[in-house]
Order: sequence, then structure tokens, then C-alpha cells
Amino acid sequence: MKPNNLPSYLDQSEAVKARFDRINQRETILEVRKLGKRFLSAQGEVEALRGIDFSVRRREFVCVIGPSGCGKSTLIRILAGLESHSAGDVLLDGKPVTGPGQDRGMVFQGYSLFPWLTVKKNVMFGPQMNGRDKDEAERDALLWLDLVGLTKFADAYPHQLSGGMRQRVAIARALVNQPRILLMDEPFGALDAQTRSKMQSHLIDIWKNIDVTVLFITHDLDEAIYLADRILVLKAHPGEVQEVIEVPVPRPRSPGQFNTPEFLATKARLEELIHPEPEPEPEDEQAVKPHLIRLTDVADNVE
Repeated sequence: MKPNNLPSYLDQSEAVKARFDRINQRETILEVRKLGKRFLSAQGEVEALRGIDFSVRRREFVCVIGPSGCGKSTLIRILAGLESHSAGDVLLDGKPVTGPGQDRGMVFQGYSLFPWLTVKKNVMFGPQMNGRDKDEAERDALLWLDLVGLTKFADAYPHQLSGGMRQRVAIARALVNQPRILLMDEPFGALDAQTRSKMQSHLIDIWKNIDVTVLFITHDLDEAIYLADRILVLKAHPGEVQEVIEVPVPRPRSPGQFNTPEFLATKARLEELIHPEPEPEPEDEQAVKPHLIRLTDVADNVE
């Protein structure tokens, strides 16, 4: 994944440049070439994605952002093998992705846990479906529950857990099959701000300690900058790659970096790409204006 030329205010420190030199020396895990997606709707044919080109290297953390309707979730579902694509190629370790596989773990925004199974049995489900015996699956499940800090809740049911805990179970269930890449579709979007912050820190700790590559969809700019090595910015209608940004914020990351010049400059660039300044409207007296109805006493004015 080669970044575009970055503005001077996003210049990287020597430490950050060295980090990207190390990343760029690793083998490529995922390649997406000229990916396109069209589908039929009641209004006719819709082009959701066009000419998507990028690659992800081993143990890289990549976030994908873009305005509503840019095809972020469609893209990740294609990478997971849950949807077909109309054009181009998706290669994982050089092999075409044609359907779901245990080489990819998927975490959705909804917890997608089986409510009738305990936490441990939810995590055991994948290994058992892939042919491991019960004892081996249980051993692996307990190992991953320990990694996400939920060992003592192994025999609880999903409804007995908080939202953040349920999402940690979902992460453990996705990782227990030891996938090459973890695909995450706005996994923390339904959480409150405090829990979301904790989950981001949990995810970074997990990623640092296991051999997995992460591709993470989000609409939250702070989250993308805090988590990612690189950010893939899509534009909408149809979804196309607008820019790739190498995040200049040094690792290890901490919430205290949210107000650093590197963080703020990166966020300003993302805001510029996703929410560009609107073009001035033409001065037309005949232009249609919204019909406003006043529903308060005229004496009760606000400024």
C-alpha cells in the first residue's frame, strides 16, 4: 500500500519513518486489485465500488474510513468472502478469495454471539466446526479467553456480559482459528465512549502480542488515527480510494497523544478529505428554500 504525497504538516519523525521502513520490508498478506462491485436495486444498477487498489503487509494495522455510502462495509464483506465482487481480484497470501475461510476472522458491529451457548462454547464453536476434538477446542478457547481477560466468565452466557465484554468474546472467537488477517467492521460503534476507549486499548494490546494483521472499518477519525499504521480513505458514489495516509503518530500509542501536533494534523487532513468545504451556492432568487414553521412564542427568542 503506497501512500500518496503527504502535505508538509504531516512530515514524519525519523522514528516513524524507521517504523514504516520495517513494515514495508514484511511480506504482503492481502492484495486488492482493481476491485469493483455493482448490484441491482429498485432504481437500477448501482456501482458501489470502483477500481479499489491497495495491499496490506503482515502484522500491519490498517483502518478504512470514508463518508456514508462509500462502500466500507461492502468492501470488508468482499474481503471476508461474504459477498462476491464484479471486477478485479482479492488475494490472500497470493490465493484468490472466493468465499469464507478460517484464514480470515471477522468481527461485526453486532456481537453475533450464540445466546444459547456459554462464552467458552461460543469460542469453541469455530474450532469444533473445523474438526478439532472437544478437549483441544476447549483448551484453545480458554487460552484465547485468557488473552482477552475473560477467563472467569467462561461459563457465563452472553446476556450476562456488558457490551464491551461481549465484543471481547467476539474477538476471541474470531482469533481462535488463528487467522492470517482479522477483519473488523465498526466493532466498537455501538459502545459508549468510555467502553470504546477501553476496547481500543484492549485491541492494541492483543495485536501487539499475536501474529495477526488487522483491517478495521470505522467512521471515527480519532479511532482510526489512534489504532492504525495506515489509513485508507474512500470517497463515495462510487467508493474509490481517495488517499492513503501513513499515520505519523509514534507508537506505542496512548490517549494522551490525541492533542499532539501529529495527531491533530492527521485529523485535519482526514476532515478535509471526508468533509470538504461546500461550494458556494449560486445567488438565485428563485432557489428553493426550506419551508420553516415557527413552533415557539415569538417573544421567546434565542440568538
